[in-house]
Amino acid sequence: MKAKTQQGVTRFSVSLSKQLLESLDAMVHEKGYTNRSLAIADMIRDHLVQHHQQRGNQEIAGTITLLYDHHKRHLQALLTDIQHDHEDVIISTVHVHLDHDNCMEVLLVRGKAAAIKSIADQLIAAKGVKHGKLTVTGTGKDLAG
Repeated sequence: MKAKTQQGVTRFSVSLSKQLLESLDAMVHEKGYTNRSLAIADMIRDHLVQHHQQRGNQEIAGTITLLYDHHKRHLQALLTDIQHDHEDVIISTVHVHLDHDNCMEVLLVRGKAAAIKSIADQLIAAKGVKHGKLTVTGTGKDLAG
């Protein structure tokens, strides 16, 4: 793989089928990128974030989103207990009443990937949680612009 470097940017070539290139160009246009390179760089960053999530010692940031019925016995206490046990990773929480029965809680988290995944799994698996999702990103330190 031969690369050409200019002004802090490394150029390299990629071979794609005509159909894949057409699909890429359509996405570039739809999302408003000014060129293919920006779109490809974003896709690479996204894949790197996902890769880092799999590595337990990598520091990541993200959100844990929970949707639950607040009438479920002991659920709120359980969720709060789990959160208090991980105050070093949970930066902030937002609690919203969606209607009379349903609440949404979003936890902002930062720490080692394995710890965050474990906390998310505990919260999402709690009896009474209707839906939960862990969304991760990098901390910015390991992702170049």
